[in-house]
Amino acid sequence: MSLSATNDKAAQNRFAAADAIDSSYAWLRLAINVAIGTVGGVGMWSIVVAMPAIQAEFGSDRGSASLPFTLLMLGLAPGTVLMGKLADRFGVVVPLMLGCVMLATGYFLSALATSMTMLMLIFGLFIGMLGTSAFFAPLMTDISFWFQKRRGLAIGLCASGNYFAGAIWPPAIEHFIALYGWRATHLGIGAICLCIILPLALLLRRKPPPQPMLQTAAGSVGGHSLNLSPRMLQTLLVVAGLGCCVAMSMPQVHIVAYCVDLGYGPARGAEMLALMLACGIISRSASGWILDRIGGLSTLLLGAALQGMALALYLPFDGLVSLYVISAIFGLVQGGIVPSYAFIIREMFPPAQAGFRVSLAISATLVGMAFGGWMSGAIFDLTGSYRVALLNGIAWNLVNVGIVTWLLMRGRRLRLAAAIA
Repeated sequence: MSLSATNDKAAQNRFAAADAIDSSYAWLRLAINVAIGTVGGVGMWSIVVAMPAIQAEFGSDRGSASLPFTLLMLGLAPGTVLMGKLADRFGVVVPLMLGCVMLATGYFLSALATSMTMLMLIFGLFIGMLGTSAFFAPLMTDISFWFQKRRGLAIGLCASGNYFAGAIWPPAIEHFIALYGWRATHLGIGAICLCIILPLALLLRRKPPPQPMLQTAAGSVGGHSLNLSPRMLQTLLVVAGLGCCVAMSMPQVHIVAYCVDLGYGPARGAEMLALMLACGIISRSASGWILDRIGGLSTLLLGAALQGMALALYLPFDGLVSLYVISAIFGLVQGGIVPSYAFIIREMFPPAQAGFRVSLAISATLVGMAFGGWMSGAIFDLTGSYRVALLNGIAWNLVNVGIVTWLLMRGRRLRLAAAIA
């Protein structure tokens, strides 16, 4: 092929990228991704609603009835990395199809479970590791290839699918469990996932467009090197993700129990959790707008700092109205933290590694949620109060703030040195 022909082909690829990126098709694809995330996100919320019915049927205590959720969250971490690697190699459709089949299989098998142990294994392996793991990080990674000017907004909206699932699925599941029981409801969930996710996933077969500009090498932000190895940079992001989500888990996992301890009852706590998640949808959308204007690290630092302040508000205030207000504030400030990791990695690493690296960072946040939820409960058992658990969450949040602040200051120092030189 002649040099002229090669240049013509490269020019055509650039024009094709320009036509596809930030296009009407990109927005349609985003809508499909949000729909898939909303349906596939059922895996994270159904067991919370079904727990009382499952506990009553198997005659277990509350700790044992909580174990399917614990194994689900632990299974999500390696599953998210696996699905990210599959997306890098084969495109997003393969992990979505696999995840859909495994998720539906998990719900079908759970309806036949004869023991709590069997149910735990089903939720950990099929619904968690091989199912729900396909419907968060891989979707955020995929949509990041279709937007340039509004990439942050697209990632934030895509990540909102998980919170839409939390707002839509629980009341529907509770309604059908009351009518038909949890086993029939699980069969219905599996059928709905197959009927909706599979055809939607097939609409995403179009390959991502060629990227319109050369991506920065690992360790760079906005074209300025941080002079860190890819491994070191990824490790710092993983530790930061662990820290912020240990803190995030405290109110999300324990707000209902906290309300029971204060004498307000579980219904009030459930309302506060729903309010928190609804405000999280707003936060994730707004944070996408912020990401596009100040960048990933700055947005992450902003969200983490505000999250720490919101956690601190739970210490002096425990009145009913105060808890509603603080829960809303917490939802409004923390929703953009997790999507920031996807944006940061797309700023810092080559696109061919995006699926694996985004999934690795997101898996750290999932481990943080699982570990933090357990840790807060253990601290409560030791102290008889959630005050120390809140202080523990704030301390972990400071780990995140410290890492991100260091990365930002390092980048600024290097830019200043380069400008002087």
